[in-house]
Amino acid sequence: MSIDPSRLARHRAELLSRRDMLAKCSTGFGMVALSGLIGGGKVLASAAAATPPNPFAPRPTHFAPKVKSVIFCFMSGGVSHVDTFDPKPRLKRDHGKPMPVPVRPTMFNENGNIMASPWEFRNRGQSGLPVSDLFPQIGACADDLAVIRSMTSVANEHAQGNYFLHTGFSLAGFPSAGAWTSYGLGSENQNLPGFVVLSSGGAPLGGVNNFGNGFLPGVHQASFIDPTQQEPLANITPREADRLQRKRLRFVERLDRGHLERLQGDQQVESAIQNYEIAYRMQSAVPELVDLRDESEATKQLYGLDSQVKEKAEYARQCLLARRLVERGVRFIELTCLPRPSDLGQIGNPWDQHGVLKAGHSEMAFQVDQPIAGLIHDLKSRGLFEETLIVWAGEFGRTPFAQSTDGRDHNPFGFSVWLAGGGIKGGTAHGATDELGYHAVEDMCTVYDLWATVLHLLGMDHEKLTYRFGGRDYRLTDVHGQVVRAVLA
Repeated sequence: MSIDPSRLARHRAELLSRRDMLAKCSTGFGMVALSGLIGGGKVLASAAAATPPNPFAPRPTHFAPKVKSVIFCFMSGGVSHVDTFDPKPRLKRDHGKPMPVPVRPTMFNENGNIMASPWEFRNRGQSGLPVSDLFPQIGACADDLAVIRSMTSVANEHAQGNYFLHTGFSLAGFPSAGAWTSYGLGSENQNLPGFVVLSSGGAPLGGVNNFGNGFLPGVHQASFIDPTQQEPLANITPREADRLQRKRLRFVERLDRGHLERLQGDQQVESAIQNYEIAYRMQSAVPELVDLRDESEATKQLYGLDSQVKEKAEYARQCLLARRLVERGVRFIELTCLPRPSDLGQIGNPWDQHGVLKAGHSEMAFQVDQPIAGLIHDLKSRGLFEETLIVWAGEFGRTPFAQSTDGRDHNPFGFSVWLAGGGIKGGTAHGATDELGYHAVEDMCTVYDLWATVLHLLGMDHEKLTYRFGGRDYRLTDVHGQVVRAVLA
């Protein structure tokens, strides 16, 4: 018996897939439930999502913001607080003596005696804020800094510490602070993403998950710009004429939107559509961003781009690009430290001196001191300092006692970070560690408190910036966090 091909085609067209049946039965509520089960994330309130909203459009804040952008100077590897921003005279007095208090397990448990700082501390600026000789130029900006000396972490290992500092969780897979900021505020520049990582220093231990979007829409993950590469952003150079590329993108968008309509809304498809569009616009915005020919020689020298030390010059470039990104309305910019010239094995955690602390910290401080101070001065001269927040932090501090003879191990129990910029009370120190610099003992702060404060300055209530995933509302500060009002102006 022969089969009429046209009849067979009509029969197939009338068949319902499982997804179509869920979409069409019970007014589509089955499809909404399926979308939530598959994606695990926020279920769309409306089934008509043919034209999703622009995720980069500026969004209203919860209250009037103090700043528009954040620059996160991440000191990967763990800077020693007792050698930088938290002077401890007892370390000099008791140098070489055993610790007088119980020592908790460390990363390597090669614990020696109390070790004095190799650097002197000096009271800087009109405020008299103590900063060690490691940072002479940042120290000259002491009146702009609010140092939190009582920061703590739950992690004693680099990758977990990095995840915890960046996301509020010590495991991979959660949204980073930059992704949360982009999600909450959007961007003031539709040609650039809301979250940019200047990646000439590479990724810290834990990899790109430190900058990921987690369960937030994919458009909020970091875009990695490496100005040392011929293509600062992968595949940013068009491979075909603009007319052909635009035609191809319109065709792909029609297919994606048809698929999106059949799915009754899908987070991944929406993100893909938006990513195509912003990638197209970035083809001209990114090359213009990294082209420094319009910057004066005086400005380049202010940052240290003329340094003969490659690592310092490249970090200086990151700081200058951070200022240019702030000018262009990007919400969250993270800078990455470069390896030490004398130890290329420390890629990812270059501040991690388990031995030869003096040489290692000296190299790293030389890399970042002038560029960060130059960034502060340049933001001020352009009227951008009061609308920008600089966050300086590592994933933990270091022990007041030696590891072996001349290094320090990890210390998550009390360390220092600092903030500078709009809404910050400069020239202040908040909280304290004990007289050895081992444990936070006064006004103890957590990573949750740090990000609650950052979000507050951006005009967001950290308890209201949430996203439903897996049946619960998540936020950057989890179920914790208090704004550190003592450092606010």
